[in-house]
Amino acid sequence: MTEVGSAQEASRRDPRCTVATWELDVSEPNDATFDIVILGGGSGGYATALRAAQLNLSVALIEKGKLGGTCLHNGCIPTKALLHAAEVADQTRESEQFGVKAELVGIDMAAVHSYKDGVIGRLYKGLQGLLGSSKNITVVAGAGRLVAPNAVEVDGKRYTGRNIVLASGSYAKSLPGLEIDGERVITSDHALTLDRVPSSVIVLGGGVIGVEFASVWKSFGVDVTIIEALPRLVAAEDEDSSKALERAFRKRKINFKVGKPFEKVEKTADGVKVTIAGGETIEAELLLVAVGRGPNTANLGYEEQGVKMDRGYVLTDERLRTSVPNVYAVGDIVPGLQLAHRGFQQGIFVAEEIAGQNPAVIDEAGIPRITYCDPEVASVGLTEAKAKEQYGADKVKIFNYNLGGNGRSQILKTAGHVKLVRVEDGPVIGVHMIGARVGELIGEAQLIYNWEAYPAEVAQLVHAHPSQTEALGEAHLALAGKPLHVHA
Repeated sequence: MTEVGSAQEASRRDPRCTVATWELDVSEPNDATFDIVILGGGSGGYATALRAAQLNLSVALIEKGKLGGTCLHNGCIPTKALLHAAEVADQTRESEQFGVKAELVGIDMAAVHSYKDGVIGRLYKGLQGLLGSSKNITVVAGAGRLVAPNAVEVDGKRYTGRNIVLASGSYAKSLPGLEIDGERVITSDHALTLDRVPSSVIVLGGGVIGVEFASVWKSFGVDVTIIEALPRLVAAEDEDSSKALERAFRKRKINFKVGKPFEKVEKTADGVKVTIAGGETIEAELLLVAVGRGPNTANLGYEEQGVKMDRGYVLTDERLRTSVPNVYAVGDIVPGLQLAHRGFQQGIFVAEEIAGQNPAVIDEAGIPRITYCDPEVASVGLTEAKAKEQYGADKVKIFNYNLGGNGRSQILKTAGHVKLVRVEDGPVIGVHMIGARVGELIGEAQLIYNWEAYPAEVAQLVHAHPSQTEALGEAHLALAGKPLHVHA
């Protein structure tokens, strides 16, 4: 690979710099046989590559687009940048209640995109540096296809691997008969580059993607209506979190209709007209189709090589092995939560598995989940309903601590709660939170779940005052039978 600047030189230029600037060498190696060939350079793929390289395994990382995949370029990072811009807009609009006089003049989408793209660019450059600085990683630019149980072909050249890792990611789904034109009927990919603030938007889908974009647009001054076929918003979350989010959205004047399946969309002179179950119609300038993401596995040769699939997803065992020996799969193509950090951890796991380190199996319920709308929704572990289903209703105890009793939450002027789910006389098996910035509390919450902590064990920890972490402490005090600021 071609080194443009060494780490030492970069450090002399700027002592804060820890990543050198590199040009990735994508030239063809003389020996195209590797310990691992990875198809896909997103969160799961590049994590596999980096960890494998640390373990002194040779890696070919194949990516047809940009390294970092959907999360970095079309998902997690750009959407959260938009959500932060939306938060700034709300803070400006509402500043007078804090004694600060300010005026929101408008939203400059070109400047918003410049800010967003700057964040992406810096992270992308850093990722290129990490991958490019490893002598064990060969990055191959191009569209790959599995052509043998141990080989991926790119532009007519085969890359043979003693192990293959499938990490081809996901795409924005639509519904049968619902055509995406990229102008009036759009996906999240189009929404991330929209050059204007629309006057009105219908969001089809009340899951994570839908409520996050609805939140952004409302903060930007857009008239928003969410349509969801399921009975509640963010239906995968605990029911109390859904109800609290719906209350908050009503207060923000975000319209939503739940339990109303989509029927059809028609173009109008000014936008679109959407018909939902019951014949009701809604008109808006744009329709955002946010019905989830599908596995990007079509025409990649997986089934032809004997990899067992289910509706496009790659089936694996708990150690992420497919039905074909020495072929693994990670990330969004594996059934389960479609989260970048899940794919990232799976990538680390697979690299260590191939290296013979026998890593601990990942507990899917122990993966933290955050929806970054306003207010934020965060959770880990089992919902109340799933806990009762798994352990029996009489064995499950819950406690719901209202953030109204938390000083820091009062300062932030946010409403919400921390809800704990516990097995009788056992550990905490679910933590569910809603409120401003509760996503930052999920670190402690996942430790509580994954380390199988008992309420009394968490109750003895000292939580800083004033902080929202105190809400976790108060909730555990109550569940341990010694509430201080609340009645248990």
